[in-house]
Amino acid sequence: MDIQTEMRQGWIKTLAKSNLKQLETKVAEIGKLPAYNFIRPPEIGLTMVRGRAGGTGQIFNLGEITITRCAVKIEDVMGFGYVAGRSHRHAELAALCDGLMQLPEWHDVVKSVVLEFIEAEVNHQKEIEQLQTEATKVNFFTIARGD
Repeated sequence: MDIQTEMRQGWIKTLAKSNLKQLETKVAEIGKLPAYNFIRPPEIGLTMVRGRAGGTGQIFNLGEITITRCAVKIEDVMGFGYVAGRSHRHAELAALCDGLMQLPEWHDVVKSVVLEFIEAEVNHQKEIEQLQTEATKVNFFTIARGD
């Protein structure tokens, strides 16, 4: 896998985990956006979520979740958006940002205005969740008995 593919996977992941209201606000800060067409308008579907026993063991099907996907075409590139849940607007904005990130004249603007803010917010939420989890952690220990 090349570095460009890894970078794109990273920003698609960030956009998928973003908060819709924050994403809308940040996209609006960019200003006038280029025209785009839907290749695949936002649509809701299901996908299977898989897990591993103990986090590292055998794979098993955990269940299904609802996702919304969208594909847009901006100039000569296609942008894709996949988000958990049932938000047409979120999937559309994620696809739009993915497409803009592939265009050299928009890449730096979208990265600095939208992605860096969203990444910071996602990391902040992750830290809060980790602190809340740590607060409920219970440590068990045993005392050896006998000889």
